[in-house]
Amino acid sequence: MISDLVIIGGGAAGFMGAITAISSGLRSVVILEGTSKVLEKVRISGGGRCNLTNSCYEISDLVNNYPRGEKQLIGLFNRFSTTEAFNWFQKKGLSLKVEKDGRVFPCSDSSEDVIKCLTDVAKNSGVKILTNSHVKQISIIKEGFKLLVKGNNFFETKNILICTGGHPSGRRLAKSLGHSIVHPVPSLFSFSTDEKLLKSCSGITLDVQIKLTINKKKYTEKGSLLITHKGFSGPVILKLSAFSARNLYANKYKADLRINWICMTEIEARSSIDLYKLEHARKKVINNKPFDKLPRSLWKAILSSLNFDSQMKWADISNYQKESLVKYLIMKNYLINGRGPFGDEFVTAGGVSLKEINFKTMESKICKGLFFAGEVLDIDGVTGGFNFQHCWTSGWVAGKSIVLRS
Repeated sequence: MISDLVIIGGGAAGFMGAITAISSGLRSVVILEGTSKVLEKVRISGGGRCNLTNSCYEISDLVNNYPRGEKQLIGLFNRFSTTEAFNWFQKKGLSLKVEKDGRVFPCSDSSEDVIKCLTDVAKNSGVKILTNSHVKQISIIKEGFKLLVKGNNFFETKNILICTGGHPSGRRLAKSLGHSIVHPVPSLFSFSTDEKLLKSCSGITLDVQIKLTINKKKYTEKGSLLITHKGFSGPVILKLSAFSARNLYANKYKADLRINWICMTEIEARSSIDLYKLEHARKKVINNKPFDKLPRSLWKAILSSLNFDSQMKWADISNYQKESLVKYLIMKNYLINGRGPFGDEFVTAGGVSLKEINFKTMESKICKGLFFAGEVLDIDGVTGGFNFQHCWTSGWVAGKSIVLRS
């Protein structure tokens, strides 16, 4: 089979690239998906709801959500950003909604509707989609490329777009064509700790200020944290894990995590406790707390950790006990000794080196006619729809560029 474009990988970037290329004038486009189903990451994203982009519209703010690729994405987002992605799906008949935290979902809360939208548009545009078509080898020929596919099938094409996500097959093919690979490591994961007292607080979510220290390298963040039975998760932890992914990997996931549970300064915390102690002197400490947003079970766990008597009244707290409480609330250190499960999107940090890509076109600087899009590149975002946005953007730019080249 001879075509203008073969896309390796039937995910978000692949479908956007295919639809953009064929609707912009390319005659024949084929998607080769190695597994039995296309768009599987779309299917599981957001717990089956598919968080397909974010309402962060300012590009200067948007790029701050990408630990790797921030500089390269500025130019790409100036051509196709969150606004364009939102409008693209709406025009294709998929109704979208923006939630309070900025995440964008289909109104139906079903990822199946996103899959149906993409597959219907692709098929109706003339894109040929072949599953169970793992690409084993790519050879450069005079007219472009020759692909050996599972089952001894051969394809010839003028252009190739590799968008295999985090799967090693795409990196292997890129390397065979001369590309350098930045070693992939996990990103977007929770933290594990042996702090036993937190087990009684499993399931609690609250806003905190965090400082993560790995071999003197410091990362700070503020946001929503979830206490799990094994440690910490939630948006703020996932963001920290993404930005510190390589350092954590190099340090075998050992780090110090300092948490300010009440998001106050030391002076503010001490003043709050002093005032509360004055006004509630005869009340039991365990049942009465100065900080409304601090969950009761966490308050009790903190007091237990500090060996406070369950019958103690506010009037009985010594200065030493008060200072211990202040220090615990605003600068408690936890030893991180490992990583928990991945986030929903199974994101990795690493991939095809960005130095070898022309980001005006998404074409390889090493091999003409070879293009890349999506997570196969050394670009990754934090949770919140940012990884899919990079897929839509890079797929769209690649699709447009391939048409101009053909």
